[in-house]
Amino acid sequence: MRFHIISAVLLCAVSAGAVACQPTDTAKPSGSAPPVKSTSAEPTKDDKPARESKSVPNFVGMGLQSAQDTAQEQGFYLLKSHDSLGRARMQVFDRDWKVCSQSVKAGKVAATTTVLDFGAVKLAESCPAHDEAAPSTVGGTMPNFHGKSVKAARQALDSGMSITVTDATGASRWVLMESNWQVCTQKPAAGVKLNGQPVSLDAVKFGEDCP
Repeated sequence: MRFHIISAVLLCAVSAGAVACQPTDTAKPSGSAPPVKSTSAEPTKDDKPARESKSVPNFVGMGLQSAQDTAQEQGFYLLKSHDSLGRARMQVFDRDWKVCSQSVKAGKVAATTTVLDFGAVKLAESCPAHDEAAPSTVGGTMPNFHGKSVKAARQALDSGMSITVTDATGASRWVLMESNWQVCTQKPAAGVKLNGQPVSLDAVKFGEDCP
């Protein structure tokens, strides 16, 4: 280390004659001017991008994936979808579903920040005349679950409620994919006041007849 320091001093003394060694980056020359601040305007918290409005396209009849792509091309990025048949199925592969309804009417001018919700069914299914409403326990009474999917029934009930689901055919099949099973009978009956009592549902697969 000492050797390097001495070498640097000697090199500075003998080189360029009267030329003085320049200060390093860590040593600022006296009387240096303060840094100049930029005069360009900086965005403030109150600055917000202008909200754009556009006419909402007609998505009904389109494949769900195509509808979503079209919506995004028009600037609508807040997109949702649901099962039009009320079976509470998830639209995992959008290309396997088609649009039956849309939450904002086609042709209406809406802000591009508007949420668009598509009601959809699978490609081989027919669209219902109206989206099937999900069952609800509004009023604290047992809904009528007949014909509804077991999954929709479970979602309507309190998460802490004890629910038993059995195969109504007596074949003792496991009810695994609950959105593929429809309720045939239920206890308590529809309209009974709910006070935390256990619920039992008998079900068959969609496409099968209740016994």
